[in-house]
Amino acid sequence: MIKVISPGLLTTVQDGGRYGYQQFGVPVCGAMDLWSLALANILVDNEQDEAALEITFLGPALEFSDRCVFAICGGEFDAKLDGMEIENGRAYTALPGSVLSIGAARSGSRAYLAVAGGFVVPEVLGSRSTYIKGGFGGYEGRRLKKDDVLKTGSTVGWLPFMSARKIDEKLLRYPHEDRAVRVVLGPQLERFSQRGIETFLESEYKVTDENDRMGYRLEGREIEYQKGCDGNIISDGIVMGAVQVPSGKPIIMMADRQTTGGYSKIATVISADLPLLGQKKAGDPVRFEAVEWRDAIAIAKKQQKLLNQIDFRHEIW
Repeated sequence: MIKVISPGLLTTVQDGGRYGYQQFGVPVCGAMDLWSLALANILVDNEQDEAALEITFLGPALEFSDRCVFAICGGEFDAKLDGMEIENGRAYTALPGSVLSIGAARSGSRAYLAVAGGFVVPEVLGSRSTYIKGGFGGYEGRRLKKDDVLKTGSTVGWLPFMSARKIDEKLLRYPHEDRAVRVVLGPQLERFSQRGIETFLESEYKVTDENDRMGYRLEGREIEYQKGCDGNIISDGIVMGAVQVPSGKPIIMMADRQTTGGYSKIATVISADLPLLGQKKAGDPVRFEAVEWRDAIAIAKKQQKLLNQIDFRHEIW
């Protein structure tokens, strides 16, 4: 078990997401950076979408009552185990009584703490992800608080090839790459003028203070609609990465997004680049680059292959 000494700013249990219930108005939720969640889980021999702790901006202090193998991936946070600094992207063993202290983010905004065997919290509609606004999933449907006690699925303090359980720096840095976020244009592209589309693709936007797990409002050049059109449409489905333009400025929908929306969408961020957004914070720049849907599928397959090829028994880089 793990006791919460201090909870950090926003620490919740998140997994790969709650799929199959959007038709009933239930958000998908899940990790904002699925890439880093997968890496952390791979390090501790879990399934890639197993539930972990999503840590935002300022991390928790945790006390282990049992032996436990854990790993942290994602944003670069100050982290210490029993007062000794530990690395991002490496598996460690915590002993009974050990204290893990995770401080402020040095880069990025979110880190993922995975433990061998996962966190034992009830499944709600097939997922252990926390939906705070709905008050369900994760740990009692809320962020962690002081003195909470989390159960883990394993009390084994060792895994095969422990000394080799380290993720290559190139893979760790992927969500922090300084480049344009790739999008597939549409589905309401016809509602925007050619000038508006060019503005969207040629401009640099910034994440505003209005950003959370539901979505990011961006500031920058206004996107022009076609003559006679505005930002309103008959509501349709919303996916993670959908770029709505309700009044000339883009909003990117994220993990806790609503299930439907009535604003025109100029583009959708490809799934492989969603981790780049998951690590953004207020003031960070966002640029967009259009790709074809076939390219988006090929990129996603390549990314998944990279994850599946991680093998701590061999040097594969």
